[in-house]
Amino acid sequence: MIKRLLLVLLFLAALLAGLGYLKFQQIQGQIAQFSQPPPPKSVLATRVETGAWQPRLRSVGDVQGAQGVLVNNQVAGQVQNILFESGDLVQAGQPLVQLDTEVDAADLAGLMASLELAETQLKRNQKLLRDRAVSQDDFDEISAQVSQAKAQVQAKRALIEKKTIRAPFDGQLGIRRVDLGQFLPAGSAIVELEALDPVYVDFALPERHLARLNTGQTVLVTVTAYPGEVFEGQIQAINPALDRNTRNVRVRALLQNPERRLRPGMFAQVETLLPAREQVLTLPREAITFNTYGDSVFVIRQKDTDTEPQLQVQRRQIRTGEVHGDRIELLDGLEAGEQVVAVGHVKLRNGDQVRLADDDQPADEASAAAGAAAP
Repeated sequence: MIKRLLLVLLFLAALLAGLGYLKFQQIQGQIAQFSQPPPPKSVLATRVETGAWQPRLRSVGDVQGAQGVLVNNQVAGQVQNILFESGDLVQAGQPLVQLDTEVDAADLAGLMASLELAETQLKRNQKLLRDRAVSQDDFDEISAQVSQAKAQVQAKRALIEKKTIRAPFDGQLGIRRVDLGQFLPAGSAIVELEALDPVYVDFALPERHLARLNTGQTVLVTVTAYPGEVFEGQIQAINPALDRNTRNVRVRALLQNPERRLRPGMFAQVETLLPAREQVLTLPREAITFNTYGDSVFVIRQKDTDTEPQLQVQRRQIRTGEVHGDRIELLDGLEAGEQVVAVGHVKLRNGDQVRLADDDQPADEASAAAGAAAP
């Protein structure tokens, strides 16, 4: 019994030793695994570039026609003839609407007859005055009657002329608001008329930019109706007074519009070009991490080791300036030629090892690979 008991104890001891050895090997393997550095993370890199920089002041504004009115009639009358179609291009003085002048024409004929009679009497009295057959007072009275008759004829002709409504300037008509036979009281709306070449763009800029504005400065305008298309113009006028509520200065730019694509009332995004500057450091916006406590980038440095050189990143605070398209001006923190992480910096930490994605890899694939490689 004792020998059997000893054999069982020896067997159990050997079994426990074997299990302990296996567990020891597993623990050593896990320790070795965690002690190894994590694999490098895949990123896309870019370099700080130096070049010319075109500063711009951005604002929003409205497109205004060079001239725009709602054509109406000065005198009352009934519409006898409409001489235009909605949307027509017209020239200054072109007839648009003819009101009925039948009664006025008859009145003018009567006034003309009175004028002829008065002029005949005036000629007769001139001869009689030379023969002293009439007094000077009678002659003066007839002369006044002639002048009065002429004035009445001119007034009636002017009234008839006002019943032909004409375009006050060159432009494009809107949608007509009158119909044949309609009676129009004085001041009735007939049609809109807009001069579309050139056009104005009115916008506002903060007071601090006033010293940087001058007439003749180039502005670039974009509108929602034509995505990606830029219209160029020049500053024509700067308001002498600032708005007391907003402390903004009103600016008006003049744009040529030969194809009449810009229309009054359009919402416009305006960029005012300032004098260009040379040797400005810039980076793509995607390479910069923007935070409330400051902007930063991950700078890529080469770390020399006993085996092979490795790439390591270090976060660095920077100071940024103006934005132009997809690039941003660097004021402090980086030097020309320094390499920074462009894509894949979201999950990086100081000291992380990285590897650069292939330059010939498409940007979307490289971005996806960088995101997949990050833990």
